[in-house]
Amino acid sequence: MSKTVHYLKDYAAPAFSVRKTDLHFDINEHDTRVKSRLIIEPLAVDAPLVLDGSAELLSFEIDGEAVDYVLADDKLTVVQMPSESFVVEVETRIVPSENKSLMGLYASGGNLFTQCEPEGFRKITFYPDRPDVMSKFTTTIVADKKRYPVLLSNGNKVDSGMYSDGRHWVKWIDPFAKPSYLFALVAGDLALTADTFTTQSGREVAIEFYTTEADKGKVSFAVEALKNSMAWDETRFGLEYDLDIYMVVAVGDFNMGAMENKGLNIFNTKYVLADSRTATDTDFEGIEAVIGHEYFHNWTGNRVTCRDWFQLSLKEGLTVFRDQEFSGDRASRAVRRIDNVRMLRQHQFPEDAGPTAHPVRPASYEEMNNFYTMTVYEKGAEVVRMYHTLLGEEGFQKGMELYFKRHDGQAVTCDDFRHAMADANEINLDQFALWYSQAGTPTLDITGRLNNNDFVLHIKQSIPATPDMPAAEKKPMMMPVKVGLLNQHGEAVEFEYQGGRVSEAVLLLTEAEQEFVLGGVNEAVVPSLLRGFSAPVHLNYPYRDADLALLLAHDSDEFSRWEAAQTLYSRAVAVNLAAIRSGGALPQHTGLIEAVKQVLTNPDLDAAFKAVLLHMPSESELWDGDDNINPLHYHQAREALLNALAEACINELVETREWALAQEAESGVEAPYEYHPELAGVRALLAAVRLLAIRVERHLTIQVGNYECGQRAGHEASTCARLQYYITRYEQLSPNMTHEISVLNTVNHLEYEGRNTLLDRFAERYADDALVMDKYFILIGASHRSDTLAQVQTALNHPKFSLENPNKARSLLGSFSRNVPHFHAENGSGYVFVADKVMEIDRFNPQVAARLVQAFNICRKLEPHRRTLMTAQLQRIQAQDDLSKDVGEIVGKILA
Repeated sequence: MSKTVHYLKDYAAPAFSVRKTDLHFDINEHDTRVKSRLIIEPLAVDAPLVLDGSAELLSFEIDGEAVDYVLADDKLTVVQMPSESFVVEVETRIVPSENKSLMGLYASGGNLFTQCEPEGFRKITFYPDRPDVMSKFTTTIVADKKRYPVLLSNGNKVDSGMYSDGRHWVKWIDPFAKPSYLFALVAGDLALTADTFTTQSGREVAIEFYTTEADKGKVSFAVEALKNSMAWDETRFGLEYDLDIYMVVAVGDFNMGAMENKGLNIFNTKYVLADSRTATDTDFEGIEAVIGHEYFHNWTGNRVTCRDWFQLSLKEGLTVFRDQEFSGDRASRAVRRIDNVRMLRQHQFPEDAGPTAHPVRPASYEEMNNFYTMTVYEKGAEVVRMYHTLLGEEGFQKGMELYFKRHDGQAVTCDDFRHAMADANEINLDQFALWYSQAGTPTLDITGRLNNNDFVLHIKQSIPATPDMPAAEKKPMMMPVKVGLLNQHGEAVEFEYQGGRVSEAVLLLTEAEQEFVLGGVNEAVVPSLLRGFSAPVHLNYPYRDADLALLLAHDSDEFSRWEAAQTLYSRAVAVNLAAIRSGGALPQHTGLIEAVKQVLTNPDLDAAFKAVLLHMPSESELWDGDDNINPLHYHQAREALLNALAEACINELVETREWALAQEAESGVEAPYEYHPELAGVRALLAAVRLLAIRVERHLTIQVGNYECGQRAGHEASTCARLQYYITRYEQLSPNMTHEISVLNTVNHLEYEGRNTLLDRFAERYADDALVMDKYFILIGASHRSDTLAQVQTALNHPKFSLENPNKARSLLGSFSRNVPHFHAENGSGYVFVADKVMEIDRFNPQVAARLVQAFNICRKLEPHRRTLMTAQLQRIQAQDDLSKDVGEIVGKILA
């Protein structure tokens, strides 16, 4: 496996521009012929012309003449060429049906689709395939009309016609210059759902969604989500859509969530299709967020794009921030923010602490596909959010306006965005650039003390060593720390800061150690720190449990309340962990139990907020920062705490469950089920309560339905009764996938055979719905039952499972790789199984294989026995012939 490392420091501007790109696709039964005509302008003297390409080359000409060239390592190089503008003509042949990588032009369900970001266009033709080469594209597509009645590409449709042999053609022109990664083409037999949107300036934009005929009835929510996104971007950012048509195409075989190709977004079906019978509240919320994300890219990614792939977070971090703000404005802003932080801590913090840690703007890469990471996206969004926190909404919008004014139609850098923010607000943000170049999650160690009539906060920041840089070389970061104060009654305490008397302030941290004086405080207070998660950091403060209980009960900042609960949970698990390691008795956790009871019985708390307060940190969050990890000990300690909470709070859990059921029944909205934000919160609370209550309910008097429970004794009878209780309660509700999945999640870990019967019936009922079957495979992979590995291996042969479909692979294998008791099994069987699948998938789809192999990132932090077992599997993967660069880079970093 050849290894080429690309470095940010080696960036050089392109030697040629492509003023115009004309593409002609001739789609035939077995292959596709692509002719490209490029008008090229030299930008440097005596530089060779280098085009990227891996398609079969049929012909190559410059100004109508054959010329000498060298073709090696997927690069076509021409040394002798005209010194003035010239025309390059290329013809290639590709076979979409054989393309299982799902990059370039590929076949799915008899239709053709493209995915070109980051380097898929070179699989289609030979081209300077880099984001800083922007060109205006004209695309003509020719195909059999009966087989491919729909022919789509970027921009506006300008012409079409028929040939006498039954073939037809369509011509598209994109008036906006774009890099090749934003090119898109779709050809197939697809059903159209049409709508319109009128912009703030009065233009009518055609909206077109393309799906299979069977899925046409599942796009109405996505259409409305798009219209809401378009209106929101006009209202919040003053940004209006710029083409005559906006198209969305749904495809079941797709490596990513969606792709923002100019005017022609191609989406994973997961983020388009939903109806009241087969989609959950979470599905609806995910569709709205991703539809918004791809639409918002029209300006933050397309109109202004990234200069090179090192700048990926320029478009992705900014657009994730925008879609988070959109979701927050749509419903339950506090809960959405907490969801963002949970995602960051569960996935990005471990990435920051592992062998593949990298800055938001990486300094180097071997395979670009590997940098579509949580760090680039989610931490990148947190960096953008810090601009917003530092500058406020008005200052941030001034920065955005200047950014577009300066760079519309350009390919730029993260520094250009930072300069726009700084210049628009006349503030020096040079130090803030460190967020783009230093990897690792900073830690803030904070202490507070009363000093006469002042409350003094002492803050020390530190940044851990990462594979690219020792801790000693890292410099202090600029970051906002939002704070408030509460007295011993839980009341907000005002203080003096920067000339005013306030109840909340944003402290600007710029030094390794810094003191901040909050004046005019003459009573004992508890600080509320890092409100709203104002910076993506670890926070250490010597809170007593009573202080955390006070914050949980009274803080006006919902994130801080949730954070107090998370800290209490983490401390309790740590105590359990110590007891498990020493063989001692588990503690009672009286204070935590009382706090949870208060949450459950507090009538002033929003249902959605109660639901997130009941979610305990995941195992990966609990072992973050630890070494010599035995994952099963963490799992056992966490499970023991959940059992103790359920046992002690069962009366409150049952009362909350009945309240939630009554709220839903009385709402008047549920006839039949439809997504509604407030009721989604009620259902989320109901799901959280079910997961706890089933752990202890033993005396349920119910009418036995499909399962014979009465003839069994002891624990088995109890298990059967609990299972039947949830089945019966579900059957009393209107058809609702949110409840159905909640019930299945609730019983998924039960060893009783009735659980298998229930899942089998679910799979039979929804066998023809690919997205619901994904849910089935997630349940199989996530179960803690003793036979889970065997059930996962059986599921690989399920008639509705295909390892070549990324959604299916992610559902079954991804959920198993996060299943702590089975992936980290004592005998290493989980490691062997996942390694086998990584190697198998890598042969046809390296992107999916590279995502899966990252489950091994924890290797060096494991205790010796598991570390040895995991290392052996990584070495087995590394030894494979023809290992992809995608997988090879990650495995190499883990083993380094």
